[in-house]
Amino acid sequence: MRHSLSDIRVSWLVAGLVAGLGIAYFWPHEPAYATNADRDSSFAMVTVSVGTSAAGINDPMEGVFILDFLTGQLKGAVLNRQTGKFASLYYRELAIDFDVDPEAEPHYAMVTGFSQLASRQGSTYASGVVYIGELSSGKVLAYAFPWKEAPRPAPQKYQLQIVDGFQWRVAKEKTK
Repeated sequence: MRHSLSDIRVSWLVAGLVAGLGIAYFWPHEPAYATNADRDSSFAMVTVSVGTSAAGINDPMEGVFILDFLTGQLKGAVLNRQTGKFASLYYRELAIDFDVDPEAEPHYAMVTGFSQLASRQGSTYASGVVYIGELSSGKVLAYAFPWKEAPRPAPQKYQLQIVDGFQWRVAKEKTK
Protein backbone atom coordinates (compact mmCIF):
# COMPACT_ATOMS: atom_id res chain seq x y z
CA MET A 1 0.00 0.00 0.00
CA ARG A 2 2.81 2.37 0.92
CA HIS A 3 4.58 1.69 -2.38
CA SER A 4 1.52 2.53 -4.49
CA LEU A 5 0.82 5.78 -2.57
CA SER A 6 4.29 7.14 -3.35
CA ASP A 7 3.87 6.12 -7.01
CA ILE A 8 0.62 8.15 -7.19
CA ARG A 9 2.33 11.22 -5.68
CA VAL A 10 5.19 11.02 -8.19
CA SER A 11 2.69 10.61 -11.02
CA TRP A 12 0.80 13.76 -9.93
CA LEU A 13 4.08 15.67 -9.60
CA VAL A 14 5.16 14.68 -13.12
CA ALA A 15 1.69 15.45 -14.54
CA GLY A 16 1.72 18.90 -12.90
CA LEU A 17 5.20 19.64 -14.21
CA VAL A 18 4.26 18.62 -17.76
CA ALA A 19 1.04 20.67 -17.62
CA GLY A 20 2.90 23.74 -16.30
CA LEU A 21 5.57 23.53 -19.00
CA GLY A 22 2.90 23.08 -21.68
CA ILE A 23 0.98 26.14 -20.53
CA ALA A 24 4.17 28.22 -20.32
CA TYR A 25 5.17 27.18 -23.85
CA PHE A 26 1.84 28.05 -25.47
CA TRP A 27 1.04 31.18 -23.40
CA PRO A 28 1.65 34.41 -25.41
CA HIS A 29 5.01 35.93 -24.58
CA GLU A 30 5.04 39.64 -23.76
CA PRO A 31 8.44 41.34 -23.63
CA ALA A 32 9.00 43.69 -20.72
CA TYR A 33 10.15 47.16 -21.75
CA ALA A 34 11.54 49.56 -19.20
CA THR A 35 13.54 52.73 -19.23
CA ASN A 36 15.87 54.07 -16.61
CA ALA A 37 15.83 57.53 -15.10
CA ASP A 38 17.77 59.41 -12.48
CA ARG A 39 17.95 63.03 -11.45
CA ASP A 40 19.92 65.43 -9.35
CA SER A 41 19.19 69.02 -8.39
CA SER A 42 20.98 70.21 -11.55
CA PHE A 43 20.26 67.55 -14.19
CA ALA A 44 18.23 64.50 -15.15
CA MET A 45 19.23 61.46 -17.21
CA VAL A 46 16.94 58.95 -18.95
CA THR A 47 17.20 56.11 -21.44
CA VAL A 48 14.90 55.87 -24.45
CA SER A 49 14.34 53.08 -26.97
CA VAL A 50 15.72 53.76 -30.44
CA GLY A 51 14.89 50.50 -32.22
CA THR A 52 13.51 47.09 -31.56
CA SER A 53 15.39 44.99 -34.08
CA ALA A 54 18.57 44.75 -36.09
CA ALA A 55 18.89 42.56 -39.18
CA GLY A 56 15.53 40.97 -38.35
CA ILE A 57 16.62 39.95 -34.84
CA ASN A 58 14.65 41.27 -31.88
CA ASP A 59 17.46 43.12 -30.08
CA PRO A 60 16.37 46.47 -28.60
CA MET A 61 18.75 49.43 -28.41
CA GLU A 62 18.56 52.49 -26.21
CA GLY A 63 19.93 55.99 -26.23
CA VAL A 64 20.73 58.19 -23.25
CA PHE A 65 19.49 61.78 -22.80
CA ILE A 66 20.65 64.36 -20.27
CA LEU A 67 18.65 67.48 -19.39
CA ASP A 68 20.70 70.27 -17.81
CA PHE A 69 18.29 72.24 -15.59
CA LEU A 70 20.68 75.20 -15.33
CA THR A 71 21.13 75.82 -19.07
CA GLY A 72 17.90 74.32 -20.41
CA GLN A 73 19.84 72.12 -22.84
CA LEU A 74 18.80 68.58 -23.73
CA LYS A 75 21.57 66.40 -25.16
CA GLY A 76 21.64 62.74 -26.01
CA ALA A 77 23.58 60.00 -27.75
CA VAL A 78 23.18 56.46 -29.08
CA LEU A 79 25.94 53.87 -29.18
CA ASN A 80 26.57 52.15 -32.48
CA ARG A 81 26.55 48.41 -31.82
CA GLN A 82 29.08 47.76 -34.61
CA THR A 83 31.73 50.30 -33.62
CA GLY A 84 31.03 50.57 -29.87
CA LYS A 85 31.21 54.37 -30.15
CA PHE A 86 28.58 57.09 -29.86
CA ALA A 87 27.58 57.60 -33.49
CA SER A 88 24.42 59.71 -33.15
CA LEU A 89 24.41 62.87 -31.04
CA TYR A 90 21.28 64.91 -30.33
CA TYR A 91 20.62 68.37 -28.88
CA ARG A 92 17.87 70.91 -28.25
CA GLU A 93 17.63 74.30 -26.51
CA LEU A 94 14.59 73.82 -24.29
CA ALA A 95 14.62 77.33 -22.82
CA ILE A 96 13.70 78.62 -26.29
CA ASP A 97 11.01 75.98 -26.89
CA PHE A 98 9.32 76.69 -23.56
CA ASP A 99 9.86 80.47 -23.77
CA VAL A 100 11.44 80.45 -20.31
CA ASP A 101 12.12 83.86 -18.76
CA PRO A 102 15.95 84.24 -18.50
CA GLU A 103 15.50 85.75 -15.02
CA ALA A 104 13.32 82.90 -13.74
CA GLU A 105 14.46 79.48 -12.61
CA PRO A 106 12.89 76.83 -14.88
CA HIS A 107 11.50 73.61 -13.41
CA TYR A 108 11.71 70.72 -15.87
CA ALA A 109 10.48 67.13 -15.70
CA MET A 110 11.46 64.47 -18.22
CA VAL A 111 10.12 60.99 -19.08
CA THR A 112 10.31 58.72 -22.12
CA GLY A 113 7.83 56.58 -23.99
CA PHE A 114 7.20 54.56 -27.14
CA SER A 115 5.78 56.18 -30.26
CA GLN A 116 6.49 54.32 -33.52
CA LEU A 117 6.20 57.58 -35.51
CA ALA A 118 5.99 57.39 -39.27
CA SER A 119 8.92 58.66 -41.32
CA ARG A 120 8.76 62.36 -42.20
CA GLN A 121 10.79 64.56 -44.53
CA GLY A 122 13.13 61.68 -45.39
CA SER A 123 13.91 60.86 -41.74
CA THR A 124 13.19 57.60 -39.96
CA TYR A 125 12.50 58.24 -36.28
CA ALA A 126 13.49 56.17 -33.30
CA SER A 127 10.82 54.03 -31.68
CA GLY A 128 10.84 56.18 -28.52
CA VAL A 129 10.18 59.82 -27.70
CA VAL A 130 11.28 62.14 -24.91
CA TYR A 131 8.56 64.08 -23.08
CA ILE A 132 9.55 67.30 -21.31
CA GLY A 133 7.30 69.34 -19.04
CA GLU A 134 8.13 72.79 -17.67
CA LEU A 135 6.35 74.32 -14.69
CA SER A 136 6.40 78.10 -15.35
CA SER A 137 5.28 77.78 -18.99
CA GLY A 138 2.76 75.03 -18.18
CA LYS A 139 3.71 73.14 -21.36
CA VAL A 140 4.55 69.54 -22.20
CA LEU A 141 6.39 68.88 -25.46
CA ALA A 142 7.17 65.57 -27.15
CA TYR A 143 10.53 65.29 -28.92
CA ALA A 144 11.43 62.72 -31.57
CA PHE A 145 14.83 62.06 -33.09
CA PRO A 146 16.05 60.41 -36.28
CA TRP A 147 17.92 57.15 -35.93
CA LYS A 148 19.36 54.65 -38.34
CA GLU A 149 21.96 52.12 -37.37
CA ALA A 150 24.91 52.26 -39.75
CA PRO A 151 28.67 52.40 -39.34
CA ARG A 152 29.82 56.01 -39.45
CA PRO A 153 33.38 57.31 -39.32
CA ALA A 154 32.43 60.32 -37.20
CA PRO A 155 29.46 61.09 -34.94
CA GLN A 156 26.50 62.72 -36.65
CA LYS A 157 24.76 65.62 -34.86
CA TYR A 158 21.00 66.05 -35.07
CA GLN A 159 18.54 68.46 -33.54
CA LEU A 160 15.63 66.82 -31.74
CA GLN A 161 12.29 67.55 -33.41
CA ILE A 162 9.14 68.72 -31.64
CA VAL A 163 6.36 66.26 -32.45
CA ASP A 164 3.59 68.03 -30.56
CA GLY A 165 2.75 69.57 -27.23
CA PHE A 166 -0.06 70.69 -24.99
CA GLN A 167 -0.75 73.22 -22.26
CA TRP A 168 -1.35 71.50 -18.94
CA ARG A 169 -1.62 74.60 -16.78
CA VAL A 170 -1.88 78.35 -17.22
CA ALA A 171 1.55 79.88 -17.76
CA LYS A 172 2.88 82.22 -15.09
CA GLU A 173 2.95 85.89 -16.03
CA LYS A 174 6.42 87.22 -16.78
CA THR A 175 7.50 89.98 -14.40
CA LYS A 176 9.25 93.01 -15.84
